[in-house]
Amino acid sequence: MNRRMFNRSMSQDMKAFLRENPRMIGVLFTAMLLLSQAGAVAANNASTINGP
Repeated sequence: MNRRMFNRSMSQDMKAFLRENPRMIGVLFTAMLLLSQAGAVAANNASTINGP
């Protein structure tokens, strides 16, 4: 199976899953939002830590 067919298949599977489970759209959005914020917080904290 080539990469294009695999990606298309995964995309169609995800669309079908979200069509059957619409609440997961909100769950996935919230997870992405929290992960993006956590990365920013980690980067900010890393820059303020001073070494010995």
